[in-house]
Amino acid sequence: MASTATSAALFCSNPISPKPAAIPCFSQTLALPSSFHGVRNAKPLVTRGPRSISSLETRHRTRIVARASRGLPLVGNEAPDFEAEAVFDQEFINVKLSEYIGKKYVILFFYPLDFTFVCPTEITAFSDRYEEFQKLNTEILGVSVDSVFSHLAWVQTDRKSGGLGDLKYPLISDLTKSISKSYDVLIPDQGIALRGLFIIDKEGVIQHSTINNLAIGRSVDETLRTLQALQHVQENPDEVCPAGWKPGEKSMKSDPKLSKEYFAAV
Repeated sequence: MASTATSAALFCSNPISPKPAAIPCFSQTLALPSSFHGVRNAKPLVTRGPRSISSLETRHRTRIVARASRGLPLVGNEAPDFEAEAVFDQEFINVKLSEYIGKKYVILFFYPLDFTFVCPTEITAFSDRYEEFQKLNTEILGVSVDSVFSHLAWVQTDRKSGGLGDLKYPLISDLTKSISKSYDVLIPDQGIALRGLFIIDKEGVIQHSTINNLAIGRSVDETLRTLQALQHVQENPDEVCPAGWKPGEKSMKSDPKLSKEYFAAV
């Protein structure tokens, strides 16, 4: 299999110092499979069982609540909890997803590997827009299968050289690949994650997910818009958001008669 080699200088850390010392330790060569550049290896499709759908009728509307079969972490299910080591502000920290429950929304996104190509454009784009998510009481968490040492080296690399520079949110190490597996984004034969993104509400429920193939970067604008729509319908449970809805635009009542007010106005 053809591959592209990318070298990343890793660093040793001082376990006593509050900040890891940036001392070159060794170099590691990352062999990228040829499929990394766009398409994962073709595999026979595995058909999952149908998702169960239950409806709850109220006086004014009908709500449909989807629950994924087999406990898979799909939309409508509780987000799998995890605790892992991460890099933030050039320090090693521990991140536990459940610590955000009841406090904040979470944007959890996976990317394939450090020191690659599309990945830094996404990671820095989310960091540059961090304050907008913060105003919506939302934390951002990035995850890859790399070690915290690789994360640290990448953060310490200037953006103009393909690095990240300082980030405003943690980068989590999923070295065991257990988090990627639990969110069903791991490509087993390549050992890396697809570009999965999950919006988790304050109750710890996954309300949105997207999964891109390796060559396709994600949109911060669309993630922000979807988060705003989610928060709107949770604050206004008798309303739903039509296609492309943005804050300030007219929403819709989820009722056969009342919804006509929206259609009559557009």
